[in-house]
Amino acid sequence: MAEIKDPENTIILTLKDGEVVIELLPDVAPKHAERMKQLARDKAYDNVAFHRVIEGFMAQTGDVEHANMEKDYNPRRSGTGGSQYDDLPAEFSKLPHDRGSIGAARSANPNSANSQFFINFKDNHFLNGQYTVYGRVISGMEFVDKITRGEPPVSPDRMITVRVAADVA
Repeated sequence: MAEIKDPENTIILTLKDGEVVIELLPDVAPKHAERMKQLARDKAYDNVAFHRVIEGFMAQTGDVEHANMEKDYNPRRSGTGGSQYDDLPAEFSKLPHDRGSIGAARSANPNSANSQFFINFKDNHFLNGQYTVYGRVISGMEFVDKITRGEPPVSPDRMITVRVAADVA
């Protein structure tokens, strides 16, 4: 596992194959980083499906409203929901959508990001300046690469747990 320099701004995402360590970027996208920590602390991301996973592109998850595979899972609506919190304003930056970067998923409205996010499988620079980048995988990308593909996947993988590193004993 990677060295964690700032536990308060580090997320540990547990997948079926291992732990993915995500460094949040609060200096670049403070509202998005704070939202991810809030939902992790609410345990809202636990058991949420990866509902859209496109080979050579990205893995999307985070629909806490419709994609919790242990509670009210609705594969038909998965990917259409958010959280109980208000949508976030875009926090675009010059950071590129490189392999392992975390981007805020949203509708056509740039200020509609809420709880959903995606992890880029490769450099996707065509997304630059259009979607907020607020974190990056610093270890465990090999586990992200093993997430089951599909839109939606027939048997989706899930985030087993999502925790802020500062809260993990």
